[in-house]
Amino acid sequence: MTEPAVTDRTFFGHPRGLSTLFFTEMWERFSYYGMRGFLILYMTKALGFTDPHAGSVYGNYVGSVWLAAIVGGFVADRGLGQYRSVLIGGILIALGHFALAFHPLPFFYAGLSLIVAGTGLLKPNASTLVGALYEPGDERRDAGFSIFYMGINVGALVGPLIAGKLAEGVDWHLGFACAGIGMSLGLVAYVLGRRRLQPALDRLATRPAKGASVGTAAAPQLTAADRGRIAAVVVFFLFASLFWGAYEQAGSTLNLFADRYVHLEALGIKLYASWFVSIQAAFVIVLSPAFAWLWVKLGTRQPSSPAKFALALLFMGLAFLLLVPAGALAQGGLKVSPLWLVGAYFIEELGEVCLYPVGLSVVTKLAPTRIVGLMMGVFFLSNALGNKLAGWSAGFISTTPLPILFGATAGICLGAALIMFMVIRPVRRLMGGVH
Repeated sequence: MTEPAVTDRTFFGHPRGLSTLFFTEMWERFSYYGMRGFLILYMTKALGFTDPHAGSVYGNYVGSVWLAAIVGGFVADRGLGQYRSVLIGGILIALGHFALAFHPLPFFYAGLSLIVAGTGLLKPNASTLVGALYEPGDERRDAGFSIFYMGINVGALVGPLIAGKLAEGVDWHLGFACAGIGMSLGLVAYVLGRRRLQPALDRLATRPAKGASVGTAAAPQLTAADRGRIAAVVVFFLFASLFWGAYEQAGSTLNLFADRYVHLEALGIKLYASWFVSIQAAFVIVLSPAFAWLWVKLGTRQPSSPAKFALALLFMGLAFLLLVPAGALAQGGLKVSPLWLVGAYFIEELGEVCLYPVGLSVVTKLAPTRIVGLMMGVFFLSNALGNKLAGWSAGFISTTPLPILFGATAGICLGAALIMFMVIRPVRRLMGGVH
């Protein structure tokens, strides 16, 4: 059992298929975050939408992107398969971005709809494929998801810098086209790396059969342990929703804050509001290896998955608490330093590296094998709800004092962190021994 794992270590000590999924996801996130970095600015400036209207469209779009992940996981589990789901999803995403490159308003809504459908197919199934690269009990799994998450953030870092500069500095629709090119490059990487994914595809094909061989020809019923683990996933979903509701304001409320209230110049260089989205990804790239090393160093003494979720919410609350005085200064008519947002995003990312890669990994371990795609979709539903909340929040930026707006978000996150700390033991019992 151990020798295949050793000989397979060709991508930073991990299965070769991880490289294929790394670059596929990197380019997909380049396209997604590249466009998301200027989407709400495009609506308020080029389309003339009011803040509440733009916030509503933004929230509906980004929320639907993640909501569609449940359908995508279900479709893959029920017959389309993970490989074809990711492939078709990538094609739809590329078509959506290219549709946005056209000026008429119907192309705007058609493009967003295509991206929603495509991301729903791609996101849960790419993560499921990552989990399937490893045998059950392989201790490399968490580190593999951390590497995969690095690919996500390389794309999220570069996308807004390039597409955002083209959109805000040259032409909005050129920014959309740039995002489409990024997704096209991801599809090329995915198709060329097809053979490297075969071990993962074989595992996904055989696992349900192993479960069915224990009982009758019908699919086995969920055990009490299965139901407990599913309940644990639901708990993670609820608290992750609040986390993402604050975190995703980077593309909505804080994007408008940067555009209207931040001094957009540093060292004589003109800054773009869309560039601030890249700061989050930059900090993840720096912090992820450090946290991965920390978890390995701590070993069995590291915080449990529920404790890491609680820490994530604590950091998020502190980040928005930092923005309260910045909001007060901006409210007084002063253009504030970009360092306020940089500092807030740094604290936020301490939380994200505690939550997102850990969440992806724990769901693949908790979910019954025959519905792992569906359960991954359920976890992504937390992003859907969080993004909807983030869009809704942006509608208040021109009517609510900024210190109150930022303070309310901080209070909700800190309260949720306290509750999560209180329920760590019950959640660990629901996990049934899964670490």
